Amino acid sequence: MKLFSLGLLLLSFLWLGACTRVPDGVEPVQNFQLQRYLGHWYEIARLDHSFERGLTLVTADYSLNPDGSVAVVNTGYSKGRDAWQLAEGRAEFVGPENVGHLKVSFLGPFYSAYIVIALADDYQYAMVSGYDKSYLWILSRTPTMPQAALEQFLQKAKAMDYPVDQLIFPKQEAQPVIKNSVQPSAPGSVQ
Repeated sequence: MKLFSLGLLLLSFLWLGACTRVPDGVEPVQNFQLQRYLGHWYEIARLDHSFERGLTLVTADYSLNPDGSVAVVNTGYSKGRDAWQLAEGRAEFVGPENVGHLKVSFLGPFYSAYIVIALADDYQYAMVSGYDKSYLWILSRTPTMPQAALEQFLQKAKAMDYPVDQLIFPKQEAQPVIKNSVQPSAPGSVQ
């Protein structure tokens, strides 16, 4: 019986990890330009999930791999652990490269949706969804985002039935850009 339960759990994990669909009522950004999207992003808001719970100073860095896929480096500071958390992965397009619908993997062959659902014309702000509406991130090229731009994103998310009242706004400030798995020191410490 334990073997069956373990198999069922593994099958569930595989199904969730491989899910790259677009949620109902959501459209990925069209005319998406990956080269303009690459670079450093600050997390302004998110729907809470266990893999980011308690993290502040969350950033994402995207760069091109030699094979054309996207290198993903996510970092966040855990005050409870007094340590930086680092997740490295890769992303690739699900369909045409001018549509903001990618799949991202942090665990080998298991992918999940990364869908750019709103993007400022100048690529300074973005809103990203997962495969269902319990995943939502608002990102900015700077540690803060003008209230007017944030309100536009919140209204768009609300219109698509995301639970915007459940968004959290983690502490954010300028941090060194993470490259090659080098982590900055703890906030307030001297390097």
